[in-house]
Amino acid sequence: MGDIMIGTCSWTDPALVSSGWYPRGRRDAEGRLRHYADQFPLVEVDSTYYGLPSARNSALWAERTPDGFRFDVKAFSLLTGHPTRPAALPADLRPALARYGGTRRTPPDPALLDEVWHRFAAALQPLRDAGRLGAVLFQLPPWAAPGPRVRAFLEECRVRAEGWRLAVEFRHPGWWAEAERAGTAALLGGLGMASVAVDTAPGLAGSLTPDVPVTSRALSVVRFHGRSRDWGTGTKEDRFRHGYTIGELREWLPRVRTHADRATEVHVLFNNCCGDAAVRAAEAMRGLVGHTAEEPPRSGAHGNGPAGHTSSDTKGPDRRDAPSASGTGTQEVSCPN
Repeated sequence: MGDIMIGTCSWTDPALVSSGWYPRGRRDAEGRLRHYADQFPLVEVDSTYYGLPSARNSALWAERTPDGFRFDVKAFSLLTGHPTRPAALPADLRPALARYGGTRRTPPDPALLDEVWHRFAAALQPLRDAGRLGAVLFQLPPWAAPGPRVRAFLEECRVRAEGWRLAVEFRHPGWWAEAERAGTAALLGGLGMASVAVDTAPGLAGSLTPDVPVTSRALSVVRFHGRSRDWGTGTKEDRFRHGYTIGELREWLPRVRTHADRATEVHVLFNNCCGDAAVRAAEAMRGLVGHTAEEPPRSGAHGNGPAGHTSSDTKGPDRRDAPSASGTGTQEVSCPN
């Protein structure tokens, strides 16, 4: 069975920082990352979607985390076909972006795209050199429907990111619909790209299937976005406001274990970014994964976390108690309104 690594989609989200999860004395930039890395072996960097990363920050992240820690990095918005604000680019690249206009149908200027790819790759090099880069996540926009244009785009990404582990999250539900499922799996598998399975609210127009095949022997990714009924329509806070119950997490155990049977690493990431809900859900899932489905985990059990850590290790002096994983299946991870 592959290694199941569990973490969250940010360690710097303002709601998490203000929640009290970080103990006193570890609330500056360095202290937060070191504390987070004491609790989890994996984190996703989402700030790289909103602005180009810097090599300096990558070097600091590598320095402040132990061997074996992994950063999954979201690809910059211009590289995934999303609208990009001029302020997200360095000043010398903004005129070229202004000429592009950022429409869905008009591809960016090739020279601009080449330069953005170059700077993005250079900024991540310290993480690669230190063995800290997990995967680069390409989260495609909802309007990126199945078709030759998007397939060609993914092929180009593979060429540009030769040697990287790439993961692809489709936001258009058509990619994993029955008619496209086999072709999508073959496309990603042929490109050596990992599929991303997601947990979202079911029954909505933009809902995504949780049942996604493993397409890379090296890696599979699962992202928990929460089950808000405002998924796809509300503000960021509304879309991701959800506290996972133990029962909801248990639903995923068979899928996660199936992924681990087929991939060397499985990255399980929580994106329900409201207060400390994501870290609490990650802690609860870690406890569940460390036990068989027939043996409910006891309160405070944390399997598959950093070696030597128990529930008492993860509590700072002002930390709220982590949720027990031994309840009836209806216990909810707190998520403030």
